[in-house]
Amino acid sequence: MSKLIVLNLGKGNLHQGFPAVIAQLWQTDTPTPMQFTGGLPAAPQLEHLYQRWQQMYTALYASLGWRSGNIADFEIDEEDVTHISQTEFDNLCQELQDSLNTWLNSSLFLNIDRKLRTQLSPKEEIRCIITAELPQVLKLPWCLWHFFSDYPQAEIALSPPEYARVKTNPQKSKGKVRILAILGDRQGIDLEKDQNLLRQLPNAELKFLVEPNRSQLTEQLWESGWDILFFAGHSSSQGKGRMLLNSGESLTIDQLKYGLQKAIAQGLQLAIFNSCDGLGLAEDLADLHLPQVIVMREPVPDRVAQEFLKHFLTLFSRGKTLYAAVREARERLQSLEDDFPCATWLPVICQNPAEISPTWQDLCGGRLGLYLPRPNFKQLPAVFLNSFSVTLIIVLIRLFGGLQTLELEAFDKLMQLRPKEQPDSRLLVITITDQDIQAQGHEPRQGSLSDKYLNLLLTKLEQYQPVAIGLDIYRDFPVSNDRPELAKRMQKSDRLIAICKRADPKYDPAGISPPPEIPEARLGFSDFVEDNDGVLRRHLLAMTPNPISSSCTAASAFSVQLAFVYLKKQGITAKFTENWDLQLGNKIFPRLQNRTGGYQSIDGQGSQILLNYRFSPSVQAIAPQVTLSQVLNGQVNPNALKNRIILIGVTSNSSSDYWYTPDGKNPSEIIPGVIIQAQMVSEILSAALDQRPLLWAWSQWADICWILGWSLTGGLLAWYVRKTAYLSIAITAASVILFGLCLIVLTQGVWIPLVPPMISLLLSSTIFIFISKKFQKL
Repeated sequence: MSKLIVLNLGKGNLHQGFPAVIAQLWQTDTPTPMQFTGGLPAAPQLEHLYQRWQQMYTALYASLGWRSGNIADFEIDEEDVTHISQTEFDNLCQELQDSLNTWLNSSLFLNIDRKLRTQLSPKEEIRCIITAELPQVLKLPWCLWHFFSDYPQAEIALSPPEYARVKTNPQKSKGKVRILAILGDRQGIDLEKDQNLLRQLPNAELKFLVEPNRSQLTEQLWESGWDILFFAGHSSSQGKGRMLLNSGESLTIDQLKYGLQKAIAQGLQLAIFNSCDGLGLAEDLADLHLPQVIVMREPVPDRVAQEFLKHFLTLFSRGKTLYAAVREARERLQSLEDDFPCATWLPVICQNPAEISPTWQDLCGGRLGLYLPRPNFKQLPAVFLNSFSVTLIIVLIRLFGGLQTLELEAFDKLMQLRPKEQPDSRLLVITITDQDIQAQGHEPRQGSLSDKYLNLLLTKLEQYQPVAIGLDIYRDFPVSNDRPELAKRMQKSDRLIAICKRADPKYDPAGISPPPEIPEARLGFSDFVEDNDGVLRRHLLAMTPNPISSSCTAASAFSVQLAFVYLKKQGITAKFTENWDLQLGNKIFPRLQNRTGGYQSIDGQGSQILLNYRFSPSVQAIAPQVTLSQVLNGQVNPNALKNRIILIGVTSNSSSDYWYTPDGKNPSEIIPGVIIQAQMVSEILSAALDQRPLLWAWSQWADICWILGWSLTGGLLAWYVRKTAYLSIAITAASVILFGLCLIVLTQGVWIPLVPPMISLLLSSTIFIFISKKFQKL
C-alpha cells in the first residue's frame, strides 16, 4: 500500500524561516488525510552554501559535454572557482548535506517528523511532495534528507503551492503507450543512445521529431492521444525555461502553451526532459497542470543523462511505479560519481498533487484513473488462508442451522422475483364461499357442504366429463340415509378423489377419518409440511401408512392422486420408486434429505420435494376459479369443466384452512388450502407434461465449493483492489452478480445458496483489509 506526504512549507524564506509548515499524510484507501503542523527556522547559511555549491558544480563540470543550451548562461562570480579541487567540492557537498539535515531536525519541525514516522513503515512505498511559494527553496537537494535514508521506498517530488486537476478526455486506443519524442539540437552530445533506448520499450508507439522547428512540434502536440512527452537535447532555466530545438531555434513553454494544453486535455500524463537545468521548464508546465514531469535540477553531463534514462525506462516499463523507478534509477547513478560527482542529486520529479502518478500499465490503457496499486503477490497465501478460514466458519454455522432462517427468507425473495407464468388451464377450482354456505339455507349439513348440494354439484360436474374431481373437504361422517344416490355416486365414481388427515402426535393425535363411502384407492391425505416460520415450501408426496395410529391410511397425497389420474389418461406412468422417489415416465426426482439446500435440520420423513410454486401472477391465481353457486346456476362454460381436474374447497372466512407461502407472510397474503392443493397438482403435471423443472438443490459438497469460491472472490478483490471506494464498487458488483446468478439458476429449477456465499464474500474481503493494514504497520 502506498502513502502520500504533501509537505507544504507555506510562506517564508531561508532568511526569515517558515512559520507555518503543514504535512498531510494520505493513504490510498482513505478519502481524507491526516494533518500535522510545525515550522522551520531561518537558515541563511543554507542558501549561501547552495549558491556556493552551484558555482563550484558549474566550474567543475565546465570541461564536460553536458546538455545545457549555453554555458555562458551560468554566472560564475564572487571568487575564482575555476581551480577548485575535488576534495574541496566533496567537503562542500558534505557541509550542504549536514546543514540541510540540521535545519530539518530543528525543534520547530520535530512534531511533523515524529508524527510522520509514527504512521509510516520502511516497507511502504511513500511519495513525498514538497510545495512552497518560494521557488528557490525547491531547488535545494531534498533527496539528501535523512528521512529518505530511513525509508528506502520513499521518493521526493516538487510542486508549486497551487495546483488543480484538468478535465481530460483521452482519445487513444488501449494497448500502446504513445510517446512524442523530441530530439533537439545535438551539438556536443549523443542523442542516438536516447533514441535507441526509447525504441526498446515494450508496448510503445513512438513518434520522433529530430531537430524539429516550432511549427512541426506544435502540429504534433495537437494530434490526439500522447501519453508521454520526451525531450533530449540542450535546455536551460536561466531566466526562463528554454529548450533548444535545433541549431537556430529555441522555445519556451509559453510559446507551446496552446498545443501543450490540448495534449494534456487529451491525456498527456508525463513529460521527461532529459536535458540540463529543467526546473524552469517544470515550473512553467505546472501552470498548465501537467500531472508529472521528470527533469534534471542542474546541468547534467551527457553520460549521466543517458544512464538515468536507461535505468528509468527499464524499471518503469517493467511495472515499477513512477516514484520507485525514479528513485532506483537515480541511486544507480552513484556508480558514476567518481567521474560525475553529485549525479544522484540531479533527477527529480515535479508532481501535480491533484493527479495520480500512473504506471506503465495505466498508460497502456489498463487502469488509468482507478489507481489500483500493484498487488503484492507475497500476500496471496494470506488471501487463501483467510478465505478457507471464513468458508470453514460459515459452513459450520450453516451445518448447525444458524443460517437456515436467512436462507429461507432469501429463497422466498428469489421465488417472488421469478418471471410470472400463465395459470394452469388443466385445473379449475370451485370455491365454497360464505355466500355459498348461506345459500344452502336450513338444509341439514355437518360441514360447509350439505349432502344435497354436494350431490347436485357432483351430478352437474359429471355431465361435463372432467378427468378428476378432488373433494378437498373433510367428511368423516357417512352420507345421510335420505341421500342414497350420493352414497352410491361416491362409491362408484372413478373420478372422485377425497381426503383424510394423517394422525399428528403433536397437533392432532387422532387425525381425520376419510368419507366412509370412498374406497382407499381414491383417498389422498391432505397433510402439509410447514417450516418453523409457518411458510409452506415443501410438498409432501407420500408416507408409509400406519393403520394402528391413524384411521387415515392413504399412502399418497391428495395432490398426487389427482395428478396421477390425469397423467394416466395422458399415457404417462407416474409412480414412486422403492426409495420413495417420484418417477414421472423415465425421469426420477429424488426426495428431500434432512440436509438439502438451505435446509439443515428438517424432518425428511416420507417423500418430500420442494414446492415449485407457479406465480400467475400470484400464488392465488394458479387456476381459473368459480364459486359453487355459479356452477349450480349454470353460469360456467361447459368447456371450462371438460377434461380438467376439478378441485372443490372452502374459501370462507370462517375456515381455518389458510396457509402462508413464499409469496408473503402478511395476513392479507394467506392462501386457502384448496389453492395450495392446486399448486401441488400443477407442479406434478407441469414437470411431466411441460418439462417445467421440479426444484432441486446441490449436494452439500457442491454448496461448500460454491461458498469457498465466493470467499476467494472477496479475498482476491480486497487483495487486488485496495482502495476502499473502488473495492466497495467491486464488492457491490460481485454481490449483484451473485444475486443474479442465484435468481437465473432458480428459474431453471436449481436452488443454490445465496446467503452463505454473500456473507463469505463480504466477510473475507473485510477481514483481509484488516489483515493487510496490520501487515503494513509491522
